[in-house]
Amino acid sequence: MSQQITVIVLAAGGGTRMKSKTMKVLHPIAGRSMVGHVLAAASAVEPTRVVAVVGHQREQVGPHVTDLLPDAVLAVQETQDGTGHAVRMAWEALGDDARSGTVLVVTGDTPLLQGDSLRAFLDAHTGSGRAMSILTGVVADPFGYGRIVRAADGSVEAIVEQKEASEEQAAIREINSGILAFDATFLDAALPRIGNDNAKGEYYLTDTVALARQDGLGVGAFPIDDVMQTEGANDRAQLAALAAEMNRRILDRWMRDGVTVVDPTSTWIDVDVRLEPDVTLLPGVQLLGTTVVAEDAVIGPDTTLRDVEVGAGAKVVRTHGELAVIGAGANVGPFSYLRPGTELGAGGKIGAFVETKNAQIGEGAKVPHLSYVGDATIGEGANIGAGTIFANYDGVQKHRTSIGAHAKTASNNTFVAPVNVGDGAATGAGSVIRRDVPPGALAVTSGPQRHYEEWAQNRRAGTKQAEAAARAADAERPDAGTGEPGVGSDPAGE
Repeated sequence: MSQQITVIVLAAGGGTRMKSKTMKVLHPIAGRSMVGHVLAAASAVEPTRVVAVVGHQREQVGPHVTDLLPDAVLAVQETQDGTGHAVRMAWEALGDDARSGTVLVVTGDTPLLQGDSLRAFLDAHTGSGRAMSILTGVVADPFGYGRIVRAADGSVEAIVEQKEASEEQAAIREINSGILAFDATFLDAALPRIGNDNAKGEYYLTDTVALARQDGLGVGAFPIDDVMQTEGANDRAQLAALAAEMNRRILDRWMRDGVTVVDPTSTWIDVDVRLEPDVTLLPGVQLLGTTVVAEDAVIGPDTTLRDVEVGAGAKVVRTHGELAVIGAGANVGPFSYLRPGTELGAGGKIGAFVETKNAQIGEGAKVPHLSYVGDATIGEGANIGAGTIFANYDGVQKHRTSIGAHAKTASNNTFVAPVNVGDGAATGAGSVIRRDVPPGALAVTSGPQRHYEEWAQNRRAGTKQAEAAARAADAERPDAGTGEPGVGSDPAGE
């Protein structure tokens, strides 16, 4: 679009029905705030400028908007006196030189809104030469919405609110979405003329319809086929319904793009997730944030990944991961916990009940069982024995452990950082490694095995443990089962 476009986002309402410390438009759906979705849709029309009207909890909303859109202008509506008042605050926040072209007004709580729909709406508006246009929808049950009353020529004659509608008007199923487009010159002249002579004492932006008609200017309506895009959320129940609908749409798009979703009812995908064809998602999967999954990977069941990169052909089972990288052909899980900074190389393995943090695990390296790997580098082809702990914290600072390429560490090891195990080295079972191990060396710290005979019988007398030990000892006596007296026996029973 060649002309200037100003987008005004209405995000000042309190949202009291949410009953939340969080401002309504900041509640998340599919990995973005509601207003974040609206800003993304608005950006699709390539606006010259964006003005966000903030009010309630503006210390939350304002920074969030500018984080998402640094060039956005913030306009403060100190008192919520209606949509007309909100747009006037936005208008005053702009300089006189910015009051030209087309103005698009959107609400900040319509997360399903799509950029393509806004572009089509603006194309229809600018092509019509009208003073204003209304994005409308035809619904089965219009109760509670403003009705679009059309003239014989199809133009909009009025917007009638529910409480003011006659019986005939109440039967109209075309409703006002609250998304409007204006010729900036008309809006500049109309805003000072909007009054508040109504039951609520508020300034309604929809009064501009009557003002345009009074001035002999055209008012049009643009019905959107997908009316759900204009639905807002006023409470948690509506929020959940919109979230479910958005997730259904996201899943439908990915399935049509070649992703297998075994159970859509238990699978949730955020809007910024990226998937390649032939990815398979098993039941109970949540892919959140900016997670990326390459082709032929299998995720799930029962897996949650946030901001995780998964390589081609990898398999991730019953795992929680965040800010981690899983290489091509790697295997993770079940019951693994990948904390931020985990990088698993191609063909590597993080197995059952393994927790990793800030750990770089090389190509083909394996941490198969029951281990904690924190602040570590594990070389390619290395194998970490079951029950291994990387003791990375000395009570004050974190330290790193390095395990060399193709090293083989035994079960139940503790590596007390900082410590380095050389390439091709090995460790013995139960060892506590406190000093560097040279390449190719075997490190053993456990002492020789010692036995204290009949300890159970002497120290646990009267217990089932002692009784079992005594029976076993009797069975091992040289005369057991022969009827011959053994060493230390008393044939006379005396």
